[in-house]
Amino acid sequence: MHEQIRQTAEFLKSRLTEPPQVGMITGTGLGSLTERIAVDFRISYEEIPNFPKASVEGHKGTLVAGKLAGRSVIAMEGRFHLYEGYTPKEITFPVRVMAMLGVKYLFKSSAVGGLNTQFETGDLVAVTDHINLTGASPLMGPNLDTFGPRFPDMSRVYDPELVVLAREKALELGVLLRQGVYAGVLGPNLETPAETRFLKMIGADVVGMSTVSEVIVGVHCGLKILAIVAITNMNLPDCMKETSLEEVISNAEKTGPALSSLWEKIVGNLKG
Repeated sequence: MHEQIRQTAEFLKSRLTEPPQVGMITGTGLGSLTERIAVDFRISYEEIPNFPKASVEGHKGTLVAGKLAGRSVIAMEGRFHLYEGYTPKEITFPVRVMAMLGVKYLFKSSAVGGLNTQFETGDLVAVTDHINLTGASPLMGPNLDTFGPRFPDMSRVYDPELVVLAREKALELGVLLRQGVYAGVLGPNLETPAETRFLKMIGADVVGMSTVSEVIVGVHCGLKILAIVAITNMNLPDCMKETSLEEVISNAEKTGPALSSLWEKIVGNLKG
């Protein structure tokens, strides 16, 4: 795998005008988050050696590189999921590539279901911690020693300074930014009322089918991580409503402008 990561990194490096400082991963219906990037190049995942292919509606399946708020960035317009049949290592392959290219910050967005009854559909939530309920870790198997240790510490996964910065910039923009714990589940089926009650009981504020694997590898690679997710539907176990993918995409798209402005402000105020 290390050789595949190197090959992919070299392929992209030959197209980059400078090493990227920030890596971004966008989720379902959130492709508009890359619209503010001054694009150097955009390429389909299918054209990138060793890259997985996006198969879920609402994910463009392209990689874009350029400048955002004066910073060199590389952004995934769409991600990969365990429920598509990919392994944890395949899902997190792009994060390894970003790290090899020189990325120091990993910014992530995704569509989530809300569990905290104080939250509402359309809210943005800065993730402060997560619970991995996927049943797998992307670090299983031989350790990639060149990236990180066998047993990476997970006590401060989501960089506290970045969360504070996000809150400050959200306040400046007049954007409501919640904070909460993300529960990562396997999917693709949505949660039952009983499962929703369980997730609330164990301390989760939102639930989604991505993020945790990518974040674990980001930590292993020594990246500073910030995840801001968009609540596209509320999971209320005593009055559960049916949720469709079309509804999720529509609600995610509505959060796009506010989240785009927030990401731009954050990137423009990074240290170093």
